[in-house]
Amino acid sequence: MILAVVLYLLSGAVFSLRLFRANTDRRPDKKLGLILGFSALLLHGWLLYQSLHTMQGVNFSFFNAVSFAAWVIALLYLLAALSKPVESLGVVLLPIAALTLTLDYFFPGMRLLPPHTNWELRAHVISSILAYSVLAMAAVQAVLLAIQDRHLRKHHPGGFIRALPPLQTMEGLMFEMILIGFILLTLALASGFVFLDDMFAQHLVHKTLLSILAWLCFAVLLWGRHRFGWRGRTAIRWTMAGFVVLALAYFGSKAVVELILKR
Repeated sequence: MILAVVLYLLSGAVFSLRLFRANTDRRPDKKLGLILGFSALLLHGWLLYQSLHTMQGVNFSFFNAVSFAAWVIALLYLLAALSKPVESLGVVLLPIAALTLTLDYFFPGMRLLPPHTNWELRAHVISSILAYSVLAMAAVQAVLLAIQDRHLRKHHPGGFIRALPPLQTMEGLMFEMILIGFILLTLALASGFVFLDDMFAQHLVHKTLLSILAWLCFAVLLWGRHRFGWRGRTAIRWTMAGFVVLALAYFGSKAVVELILKR
């Protein structure tokens, strides 16, 4: 566990130095950050496999689920970083992956999905986590976009802002993530309504309603982008609002049930 955490932090440090150092000659090689990141990802995946798979079924406790989501986010980020200018996201995403791995190690829990769980439920869970992961990346991109926009408005383009891609490129990447995440979220909701017995059962109603509200936020944002050309602060606000609601839906209710109510 310690080695995976260290590798995540070292990879994040490499991308941080590439972002914050103005002198390009002194920046570490991007390949080094990717190698460290993928090495951490492999170790994290191995540890997750051990904690998720038990003789009684799949252990999907709160910190296991958070760690798994962080692993998926890190995987998607590193794969995207191979060909897209998203290095700046690693400054936030990789340390978060290290943190979730640490929390999962020190606060183990047990929340089992039976071994005979059907493929429909598994597909729903996987599509939900993928949707959350992609939209989490979009939210981090929105934060960076907000910082970049603020600096440019105040005519302070120096520091790490200079190392970021152009504002238009950053915004385009954010909307690409939002569109992919929205499609995955649509699939997650649709599979839930089709395959689950009752999406509005007492233990699911809050999660369902919040997920639908998050879906509406992203739907309005994409419609506003297409119809009115929404961008900048408007797009950032809608992105953050949608992600906060989605985070409450996916992990807020789970935290209340498992960590507070102890059910």
